[in-house]
Amino acid sequence: VEKMAHMPADLFHIDRRGYIRPGYYADLVLVDPEKNWTVAPENIVYKCGWVPFEGTTFHHSVSQTFVNGQLVYDNGVINDEVRGMEVRYI
Repeated sequence: VEKMAHMPADLFHIDRRGYIRPGYYADLVLVDPEKNWTVAPENIVYKCGWVPFEGTTFHHSVSQTFVNGQLVYDNGVINDEVRGMEVRYI
């Protein structure tokens, strides 16, 4: 967390990112460490429709993703109405 979230936000002076704090934008991914997940054509959600990991089994699974505090991915269901926003530098 320190190297992948806090330090880049601090180094590049990114406004209200990189930390879980009141008033900050919550960009979070919740991972289920107990659920294996195999990449297959039917569960690829990339717009291009392919990934180099097809057939790979991961020992963790993404259960939810939040962008700016809004739920955009919930166990295979994507909310297309949520949009990201421009990153601001201070």
